[in-house]
Amino acid sequence: MTNSKISAVITTWNEAANLDECLATLDFVNEIVIVDMESTDNTVKIAKTYTDKVYRTPYTGYVEPARNFSIGKASGSWILVVDGDERIPVTLAKKLVEIAENNSADFVRIPRKNLVFSQWLKYSRWWPDYNIRFFKKGYVTWQDAIHSIPVTEGVGINLDPEPEFAIIHHHYRTIDEYIIRMLRYTSQQSKELIEAGYQFSLADLINKPAGEFLSRFFAGEGYKDGLHGLALAILQSFSMFVVYFKVWQEEGFVPQKDVLSNPSFKKLIKEKFTELKYWLYTIKIHLTGKKSEKFLLKIKRKFNL
Repeated sequence: MTNSKISAVITTWNEAANLDECLATLDFVNEIVIVDMESTDNTVKIAKTYTDKVYRTPYTGYVEPARNFSIGKASGSWILVVDGDERIPVTLAKKLVEIAENNSADFVRIPRKNLVFSQWLKYSRWWPDYNIRFFKKGYVTWQDAIHSIPVTEGVGINLDPEPEFAIIHHHYRTIDEYIIRMLRYTSQQSKELIEAGYQFSLADLINKPAGEFLSRFFAGEGYKDGLHGLALAILQSFSMFVVYFKVWQEEGFVPQKDVLSNPSFKKLIKEKFTELKYWLYTIKIHLTGKKSEKFLLKIKRKFNL
């Protein structure tokens, strides 16, 4: 056991199905702190079988607003932030203890192995998915914005992007789970856009979802994840559609007639198809082993043939 006290901090909401397996991987820490956001299942009951440091905080729909409160309840000099659907493998646990004992950094970016629909996504911009989850208390502060990057002080290090040093994240298990969470997240994302002064844009309704799909499936090589990569790229793209439609909803569903005959709209659609064509050629170039075929494909890509 390390001389530098490690506190594992978990913020929960209806994690009864996950929490027991998560907490069972935290036997290397000195303290477990759980802050629950008004769960309606047996989350709190399970939490109390592992620790007496169980607290309550109002439900917000996402975790970031509760992070700083949760960290404040910890007494350790080192903080390990874990979510209920995550697991800490033994190899990672040993590495974190070593870092704390050697005092070799102020905060640590840890890779995360995302399991989506029962498959590890090795591409699709989902690996190594670095997250700041281990740090000296007082050196990392969370912002309230959803999926925001925490503010850090001091010296940080990245663990090697190897599975043995990665948090295991049992992400979306079913399509239903994805959609339920998407509805919650997109409401917060659209709210933050509006609060920042954003106004609905028809161009963004096309650009943002298309960009999300292209960046994950093509630029992020999601096609190498097979059908899982395609499914997630489509779902992520759809999520972006919902965000911007919710902004439109909050503005009162202001009518925009003759959308399909709008020259700017037609130009935008054409540009997106051109981008798609570019990426299809790029994949073909990557997959073919014939030099002559690569050359011809590059010509076609360059001149958009």
